[in-house]
Amino acid sequence: MPLSPDDFRQPLAHAAAHASEWLESLPDRPIGPRESIGDLERAFSGELPEHPCDPTDVVDELSALAQPGLMAIGSGRFFGWVMGGTLPAALASDWLVSAWDQNAGLRYATPAAAAIEEQAGRWIVDLLGLPAESAVGFTTGGTMANFVGLAAGRGAALEAAGWNVNRDGLTGAPRITVLAGAEVHSSVELALRYLGLGAPTVVAADDQGRIVPQALAAALAAATGPIIVALQAGNLHSGAFDPVGECIRIAHERGAWVHVDGAFGLWAAASPRWQTELEGLELADSWATDAHKTLNVPYDCGVAIVARAGAAHSAFSVHTSYLIRDDAGAADPLDTVPELSRRARGIPVWAALRSLGVRGTVSMVEGLAHSARALAAGLAELPGVEILNDVVFTQISVSFGSDERTRLITQAVIEGGAVWMSGSSWAGRDVLRISVSNWTTDATEVAASVEAVARAIAQVGPPR
Repeated sequence: MPLSPDDFRQPLAHAAAHASEWLESLPDRPIGPRESIGDLERAFSGELPEHPCDPTDVVDELSALAQPGLMAIGSGRFFGWVMGGTLPAALASDWLVSAWDQNAGLRYATPAAAAIEEQAGRWIVDLLGLPAESAVGFTTGGTMANFVGLAAGRGAALEAAGWNVNRDGLTGAPRITVLAGAEVHSSVELALRYLGLGAPTVVAADDQGRIVPQALAAALAAATGPIIVALQAGNLHSGAFDPVGECIRIAHERGAWVHVDGAFGLWAAASPRWQTELEGLELADSWATDAHKTLNVPYDCGVAIVARAGAAHSAFSVHTSYLIRDDAGAADPLDTVPELSRRARGIPVWAALRSLGVRGTVSMVEGLAHSARALAAGLAELPGVEILNDVVFTQISVSFGSDERTRLITQAVIEGGAVWMSGSSWAGRDVLRISVSNWTTDATEVAASVEAVARAIAQVGPPR
């Protein structure tokens, strides 16, 4: 069947209309889904039709059926988990990525996608003050970005011990000791499992979740064989940063590879405001972050950065006759990530950074932290509220007294619909955890969010 522009024009026009309607509803709509998974399963149930359907009708049906089950993650009052909104240039460019439909693995085959992603990578390392020669790869998210950095570290650590993991595998290899703070994120633990390295040896952390350098030094002294140290830039509950400079120096003296999990907090390095906390960050060996968090590009987009590009290429490079390499001999995008086939997810990163510029990026990062401080200050004035962490970046952990009362108020906040904040547990207590990640969160959204929590407190009533 010959391709006609009309085959796409009407479906795309309707999709754009539905998308615009959705985006326009975000400032006022309830945050949570209005229908349950059971409702949605029934709505989408039924046999596959025998005959083709008009594509425009399919788009209209999809929008109508899905909308009641959508979470308003793009709202400035969504604070659940660590999920950013979407900048206009990033969203629009993501539509182009889908329309262009490039498999962004090879410079020779898809040079536009490769060139755009290479420039986006250069901008990122420049913004964050990381080594200019670093390899940058675009992954699905923080888990796989951590996987890339830790895989490069696994190969380098074993190579230094005289073992070629690519040729010989892990059976019989020297055991790698992985050291991480007591509040290491589960994505790091998951990546270590994928890599066959097992659970990390946890090192003591302070009351804000920061790894204790003296405890790390002691653990390094007790370890034998190859070592990887996993540090954190942005604790899930407190937002706190490990003392990276001191820890990297201690680890490198022992010959360890140092990886930094900075899923949302690595972007703080773009601003001089956190220069002291992140001093020495650039001396690590690898870093992981998410662009779909603090940078506010569409899902999904992780960023893996490895200082020694050869270590990343050794872990992921593929050579086969049907993959045609660029004559220049430069590394291909597929040499730095686990996927041979993927969408060009770095293009929205380029668009976001191009639209913001340096000053806009710094302003957005600082603005998120400012909104978090304002939100914490407003909540602290409510009766029975205790802010449990030092609000140093974008995370807030709140207690309302007993664990039971905290759970009840958390549920009331979610059911109220005006905001979405997630329940969690931290430092042995149940908490309401708030993550400020959306570029649209402003003073108005902060005030509305404080009011929503106040209503939930009044609904639950005073402590019994």
